[in-house]
Amino acid sequence: MQLTPVIAIHLAAALAATAIGPLALWARKGRTQRPRLHRAAGYAWVTLMVATAVSALFITGGGGPRWGSFGLIHLLIPLTLGMLVVSFVFLARRNVVGHRKTMQYIYVGACVVAGGFTLLPDRLLGQSLWTALGVA
Repeated sequence: MQLTPVIAIHLAAALAATAIGPLALWARKGRTQRPRLHRAAGYAWVTLMVATAVSALFITGGGGPRWGSFGLIHLLIPLTLGMLVVSFVFLARRNVVGHRKTMQYIYVGACVVAGGFTLLPDRLLGQSLWTALGVA
């Protein structure tokens, strides 16, 4: 698989979301709270996550079971978008604990775990990384 514009958008949004996520989580942690920074970083992170999920709709290919042009990894798209909606519902109902936990789960699941799977040798990013390091 080669780097297409859709994959480039997906990759850029995912990497930026992975970088900005901890800032949004940190800004509301501890004694010194930074609500403006939290809100700005949070909205940026949500926007990047939506861009990542929507761009993933247009990425096809890969191995494994398929349903049309979609693979198992595409199941993360409605899950991610749905959990983002749930986190804002929690916020609208003033359930800050539910909002915080949902956002933490989305970050770990979508950015850390799913992002880690992109480093597998048969994936575009993993193949590029391992080849550059001289391992593959």
